[in-house]
Amino acid sequence: MWDFDHLPRSQELAGRYAVHLTQPSLCAEELLSGRADLGLIPVASLTESLAVVPGCAIASLKKVRSIQLIVKLRGFAGAVDDVLKQVRTVAADTASRSSVAYAQIIFQRFIGTQPEFIPHPADAVAMLAAADAALLIGDPALLTLQSRSAVEQAHGPCLWLDLAEQWVERAGMPWVAAVWAVRPESLSPSTLMAPQLIHDLQRSRDAGLENIERLVEEWSGRIAVPSEVIRSYLTENISYHLSPGCIESIRVFRAYAAELGLLPPVELRLL
Repeated sequence: MWDFDHLPRSQELAGRYAVHLTQPSLCAEELLSGRADLGLIPVASLTESLAVVPGCAIASLKKVRSIQLIVKLRGFAGAVDDVLKQVRTVAADTASRSSVAYAQIIFQRFIGTQPEFIPHPADAVAMLAAADAALLIGDPALLTLQSRSAVEQAHGPCLWLDLAEQWVERAGMPWVAAVWAVRPESLSPSTLMAPQLIHDLQRSRDAGLENIERLVEEWSGRIAVPSEVIRSYLTENISYHLSPGCIESIRVFRAYAAELGLLPPVELRLL
């Protein structure tokens, strides 16, 4: 969003876009209801009525840090899969439909179990008091990683798993959280054409990547995470390019989710 937030490009873009911020799940709702024309939405929310805008993604090629599955060990020692087989309940922050679906696929397809997912506010200590495991997403996950000792002081040793890393290792492809999606009927010669939209979004992404240090400075005042963690998150954990591998990963994720009855089947539509 760099160009949309910073002069001089923001002034030009304001002539083509009216931007407002909201939660990922609500972005999808607004887009699907027609209240918005374009949205950065979870891949779990894609439908055949929407077109994926080429170029940009929120993805990870290994660890993402901001999606954490925390499992109480309770004296149990063993391989990761052996620990996961003991999980019967997962307290889940439901802010991201995609992350919950990824976790369900990990358990059902790769571990062979089907734990109950219980919606719960994003508080790791309270979540682990209510369930065998906790699924934390976004800022709460990043903050919880900074306070691991407090979580383990309350519940004993835990297994900390990065959900993106689990997907990359088990599925053998990138982990993709979100993409830009557009209602194709909103594009027209009198409003905005696809090439201009693609150019604007990719140029904004590239400008952000050229201004990492300014982003670190801005966000250091917004979230209680050390600046070096923010820097590594932006440069090492997140990948911003919708590569062919990412597109294939979305297709596989949605196919697995459909097979398990977690999400409806969908045929990806690229703008």
